[in-house]
Amino acid sequence: MNSACESSQSAPLPRQPRLVLSNIYGFPPNRSTLGATAYFIVEKDAEGNPANLLVDCPPQEDSTTEFIQAQGGVRWWVLTHRDGHGTAATLQRTLQCPIVVQEQEAYLLPEVPHLHPYRQELALGDSALVIWTPGYSPGSACLYYRGHGGVLFTGRHLLPTPEGQILPLRFSKTFHWPRQLQQVRHLQERFTAESLAYLCPGANTGFLRGQRLVADAYSRLQDIDVEGLGSHDVFL
Repeated sequence: MNSACESSQSAPLPRQPRLVLSNIYGFPPNRSTLGATAYFIVEKDAEGNPANLLVDCPPQEDSTTEFIQAQGGVRWWVLTHRDGHGTAATLQRTLQCPIVVQEQEAYLLPEVPHLHPYRQELALGDSALVIWTPGYSPGSACLYYRGHGGVLFTGRHLLPTPEGQILPLRFSKTFHWPRQLQQVRHLQERFTAESLAYLCPGANTGFLRGQRLVADAYSRLQDIDVEGLGSHDVFL
């Protein structure tokens, strides 16, 4: 009896997603995606039916699927880059939802049914848009959500740094650094202070120092010195 009780007390509690904004949740870091953060947007369509969006791959745990199903499941699952796939191929069998992935990285999921590749941009209902931002990987993308004044889920295209900046970061396996910088410039030109309020990065979220997202997103995006970053070779 005591042994069973001790075993029950020592069992780890399920890791729950954290509320980021009123209808947006961030999942715990996922080992299968190099410690990255996946997000879940609770949304309804014009008829009031669930139209939830999942961004990148959350931990494959019972608590994950139970939470998602309790919110009405997933209408669209967006993968923002190849390192964000994780266990998507197996988790999709439970979630039974279409996976949206840029066409250059669709080949990485050959056994996934309901795969929905796109080329440059793809509207997901009236509230969300997937934007191809190649550079970190060939099929790297961001998801723009129109709620809350505009939220950009940046995957690994833009990440927090230990110094508190938001930057494109060049890694030894970065696919194409000049193209990535070009896409940052396109985002700077695309948005306004009225259309972009927050950033939700897909990794390095520990550098947000307890914050669950990046506020003042438009200004932070404009602060990125694209030309300066392109003038020197620095690998992380």
